[in-house]
Parts: sequence; C-alpha cells; structure tokens
Amino acid sequence: MGLFDFIKNQFIEVIEWTDDSQDTMVYRFPVANKEIKMGAQLTVRESQTAIFVNEGVIADVFFPGRHVLSTRNMPVMTKLQSWKYGFDSPFKAEVYFINMKQFLNQKWGTANPVMMRDAEFGMLRLRAYGIYSFKVAWPEIFLKEVFGTSSRFDTQSITEQLKRAIISGVSDMLGECRIPAIDLARHYDELSERAREKLNPIFEKLGLQLISFFIENISLPEEVEKVIDKRTSMGVLGDMKAYSKYQAAEAIRDAAKNPSGGSGAGMSFGAGAAIGSIMVDAFSSMNKSNSSNEETARDTKVCPECGQKSPTQAKFCISCGKPLVQPGKKCTKCGFEINTDVKFCPECGTRQEEQTCKKCGAKLGAGAKFCSECGTAV
Repeated sequence: MGLFDFIKNQFIEVIEWTDDSQDTMVYRFPVANKEIKMGAQLTVRESQTAIFVNEGVIADVFFPGRHVLSTRNMPVMTKLQSWKYGFDSPFKAEVYFINMKQFLNQKWGTANPVMMRDAEFGMLRLRAYGIYSFKVAWPEIFLKEVFGTSSRFDTQSITEQLKRAIISGVSDMLGECRIPAIDLARHYDELSERAREKLNPIFEKLGLQLISFFIENISLPEEVEKVIDKRTSMGVLGDMKAYSKYQAAEAIRDAAKNPSGGSGAGMSFGAGAAIGSIMVDAFSSMNKSNSSNEETARDTKVCPECGQKSPTQAKFCISCGKPLVQPGKKCTKCGFEINTDVKFCPECGTRQEEQTCKKCGAKLGAGAKFCSECGTAV
C-alpha cells in the first residue's frame, strides 16, 4: 500500500448509522483520528437526526435525507473552520446520530408504598405501576443536558431518572385528586392523562417528550382489601337479619343431631323449641310483608291515561301528571268518582252515557234510582 492510498483511507467519504437495537438513543460515528472529506455523503434515515460537533460546539444539525457535505450546506462549520487549505480540504468533527423514534413499553412502578389520605379509610399506603413511552423531541437540548459526549447512550441510562420523576409526580397527583381509594379503579384513564400533562414539563427540560402514560393498577393495602371483601359479602347476602336466623337454625339443628350424655333429651327439646321460635318469627315476618303489600295495593289507584299506580289521596298521576279525579262527575250507575273523559267506570264497568227517564225523557242524575220528574223507577 502506497503513501497515497494510506492517506486516502484516512478520509471518511460515507457517514451513516443503521440502528440494530431497540433501546439505543445516541450513537457517535467512529471518526477517531480520521478526517471527513469535504463532499462526503451523509445519510440520515427517518427517525434520525445527525449533529456535528466541532471542538465541543454544536456546528450543524441535519435532518432525514441524503446530504453532500460542502461549504454550501454546512454554514456553521464553514464559519468555525478557517479553511486555510482551500474549500476541498478535509475536516475533523464528532458526528452524533440521535434516535428520534418513540421508545415504547417503558415500565414504571412504586418501589415503596405511597402515602395517601382517604376520607373513608384514613391514611393509606398505595402501590401503583404501569407503562409509558417517550421520544427525543429537541436533540440539541438532549445533547447538552443529558448524554454529553458519550459514544453510545441507551434508555437504561436515563430510565431510572425518569422513574423517580414519574413516581414523585404520580404521588403528588393522587394526593391532589381526592378520589376515594375504592373508586380509583374507574378513573385510571383520567388519572393517566392528568399524570402525562403534569410530567411533560419535566421531560421537556431534558429535551424529551412524554408521548403516552398508562396506569395499569393501583393496589390497596391487604387490610383494606379484606374490609372491602367483607362489605361485598354482606351485599351479596342481602337481608342480614334473615341470614342470621338461618345461621342460628342451622347451628341448633347440628346441636340437636349431636346430643351428649344424659343431656341429649334436654338438648333436643331445647333445639326444637328454638327452631319453632325461629319459624314463628319467620312466618310472622312473611305475613307482615304480605299484609303490607296488600295494604299498599288497596291504597293505590290506576291512572286511566298511562296505567301507573298512584296513592289513593293523590289528585294527579305521579308518572304523567294527568288529573286522577275530577270532582263533579260520578258513575251513572254506582256513583264512583271518575274522570270526565272515562268511557267505562273503573269500579263497576258501566258504560258512561247520559241516562234519561224511559217514561218522561227527563235527565237522570248519577246513581238515581227514580225519576225526579215522574217518579218512575229506573
């Protein structure tokens, strides 16, 4: 190899980076002791940004596309370099490729419980976890504030810092929202969006953007979960008084089946008496319930308009508001008070037509048994 070939090989003519990983955020192009040839080809792929750094200062930023490195499209570099040897002379610069894609499925979680004051359960210790995604939105800020001059920078280098910021923000948000602990599960979407808005300014200071944030679970302490389970069981059982009587009857029956020694007869007799007492109470409750239902049925009347039942003393239907009774009109046969537009009496079923005396033709009042004009029986 001649001297000319050696010098030629020292000049970089093609600059590009193909990302073969899922978590690399920054890659420095290997230009150690090598010079970039003026007129070299720079290829920046989609979801990438290339930053040229000259003597520790950001010189130029290139976005997706194919670029020919020349004094025309490198104005900052041209200004920094004196180009003593002509415009075609090579130059040295550090080239950083910034991965601008979205980094998905980043996990977060509370290593220690978060204290929260709840109106129903008092002080609680909550644990929460979920996932989030972010991307580099401002590469120049990210270079200055985060990775500096590292040759390679991945998500693991910054996720611990982001997790601490997330946990702090989520803890503060849970304290501010004042949502009861038992209702937190049905507010995951609202809480996730509120947390994203709260955390984004922290990410932006690092040149990042929080794209999505999800709360997958907020777990309550074991003691609180047991209390909730008990309340759920009570709700499923329904009438606790009836359930208690049933449990007592079951216990007495088991005791009656297991007499011990000479007290067996007394025990059986006592168990039978207790069971009888419980049955009497149960039938008494049933009779009271049935009587109450019958009284309720008697104390209601049906609206002729919509069929809804209303209390007897009501003058208007509780469903449609129509008048239930209009004083002044009664059934032509039984005298029951009815509405003016009713065609049949709801009490006796008589068709409501104006009655007249068959002998003299005089009009008859409601419930009349004799004509007031001629005395003829109706």
